[in-house]
Amino acid sequence: MSSLEDTRRFPTITDEALASLRARIGQPVPRPEPYIEVATRDAIRHWAHGIGDRNRRWERERLAPPTILFAMDRIVSGYVGGLPGIHAMYAGTDFRWRRPVREGARIVGDSVLLDLVEKPSRFARRAVQQTYRTTFTADDGVVVCVADSWCFRTERDTARERATYGRIEPHRYTRDEIARIRQAYRDEVVTTETRSFEDVTVGDRLPPVVKGPLTVTSIIAFVQGWGSLYVRAHGLAFDMVDRHPALGIPNAFGVPEPPERVHWDDGFARAVGVPAAYDYGPERVAWLGHLVTNWMGPGALLERLRVEVRRHNLIGDTTWCSGSVTEARVVDGHGVVTVAVSGVNQRGETIAVGEARVRLPSRSTS
Repeated sequence: MSSLEDTRRFPTITDEALASLRARIGQPVPRPEPYIEVATRDAIRHWAHGIGDRNRRWERERLAPPTILFAMDRIVSGYVGGLPGIHAMYAGTDFRWRRPVREGARIVGDSVLLDLVEKPSRFARRAVQQTYRTTFTADDGVVVCVADSWCFRTERDTARERATYGRIEPHRYTRDEIARIRQAYRDEVVTTETRSFEDVTVGDRLPPVVKGPLTVTSIIAFVQGWGSLYVRAHGLAFDMVDRHPALGIPNAFGVPEPPERVHWDDGFARAVGVPAAYDYGPERVAWLGHLVTNWMGPGALLERLRVEVRRHNLIGDTTWCSGSVTEARVVDGHGVVTVAVSGVNQRGETIAVGEARVRLPSRSTS
């Protein structure tokens, strides 16, 4: 156990700090510098590689995977303000797209603090759900997407002391298990022909998508496409800590590092109450989006993707993504299909659940 786990004491959520943050509800949020503003071909490729999306549609049709918006705005990715020193755990996003993200599009996100809700928590003594609304607008003034994204703010010491998780042994993979995962990647199905609304039936299952086993390497690959929240180097890192002192939490060498290191530092993850380093929540939202875009095919539009991140996805875990059609109906002359989606790890735990809405071409209107 590190000295950080033994001795470090973090701030608690106070009524005064919560009231100060609550006063910001409905107010515009200063826009942090985005990782990318233009969906260039390079940016699209890096995002697709970061989430492991091998669909060639993006290159052929000069489109981006819809969830690239995570790389185009930090607020929607879980960047939160207020309550300095209180841990932020990303918990989900509800995207509502109005049009595809096309190659070359310059898209800017504008955000407001939408709501703060205190929640009962087994994980920590006091928890607050902090929700932002981000409106993504293209250069032509047209809104591309509106997204609500939420984090839970939790007290680090309390979460560690309650030890809700207990001890979880890292999964050790056999050759047969790795062979099964490798075969699942080989068998991944990408729809290349137009899927018509009339061809879909309630109860249809989407071809599954596997993600993992999660490694520090795969997390680095995601950060290369996404950009992270607080990862900075050298003088830029010190500049950031000067502006936001609570972000500079000393590591084992006494060097200030951001809390984002829970994603690769087991000791710091345990210091905030999680048994090991874990993934970035937006990854799982993107993975379930990948599941849906693999299935829906060309000519379709992902209109909505709402995903709740339920449990931590620990280093070493594998996520099996699946979905099924729950509704198919005609809306304003368009065929619209609703799909229930989920991610389950190798322990059988559901770590993400959600719903997607897809507009499909219809033979009756073509």
